[in-house]
Amino acid sequence: MARKQYKAHFTTKTQQITRAGWDPLAHWYDGWVGKDGSHHHRQLAIPSLLELLHLQAGEDVLDIGAGQGVLAPYIARTQANYVGVEVSPRLLRLARQRHGNTGTFLQGDARYLARIPGIQQASFDAAVFLLSIQDMNPLQPIMDAVAWALRGGGRIVIVMTHPCFRIPRQSGWGWQEDRKLQYRRIDRYLTPLTIPMKPYPGQTQGTTLSFHRPLEHYVNGLARSGLLLDQMREITTYKTTSQGPHSHAENLAHQEIPLFLAIRARKTT
Repeated sequence: MARKQYKAHFTTKTQQITRAGWDPLAHWYDGWVGKDGSHHHRQLAIPSLLELLHLQAGEDVLDIGAGQGVLAPYIARTQANYVGVEVSPRLLRLARQRHGNTGTFLQGDARYLARIPGIQQASFDAAVFLLSIQDMNPLQPIMDAVAWALRGGGRIVIVMTHPCFRIPRQSGWGWQEDRKLQYRRIDRYLTPLTIPMKPYPGQTQGTTLSFHRPLEHYVNGLARSGLLLDQMREITTYKTTSQGPHSHAENLAHQEIPLFLAIRARKTT
């Protein structure tokens, strides 16, 4: 599973965040996601996000880590107003070229929304992270910035790879022969991890990091910013195995172990 939208990169020695986001990977990433989003976007992540958002016409929505802006036309169809924030100049340029007629795209860092011209305090009814939050760090300043941008009663919806079951390099599928059972192996969970990602097929340059955090970090981080969780969705894959000796067990496991987690929280003041 490729990492999405807003990318925080660190050097090994200094742990300094660069300002370019996924610029070195923009061409490869765009080939994977494209104008309309990947299959995972279209079939799983976006429908779940829209269900939790429950948008009304005229509402103002902030998409943080907007990437190429694949969410913008979906928001526009609800007659809500879309603003996307993206740190990568190259991805931002693609977003404006493809979806500039359905929303506004701004460059900036998710931790410092107050510094972005065009974003004002308490000016949004909803904020979203579409497969982007696990590529951002540190978490708490981002939650604080989102709470600053939301109106009282506004909501935040986060869709991410499930932090309990999908931990890069620390989880995977296994087969137990005596029980004919496909299982999910979890090597580490509670410890926050900064995980360098392996190159993806077709990727020729650039590196990425994924930031694993246990679920309590998200729930407690939201709460510290005055954002209280009120809905969750655990989303399984759309993929099925049609043949092979393990196909029945694999399909059962895929429908029992979720791929994505979607959560919604509301600003309490």
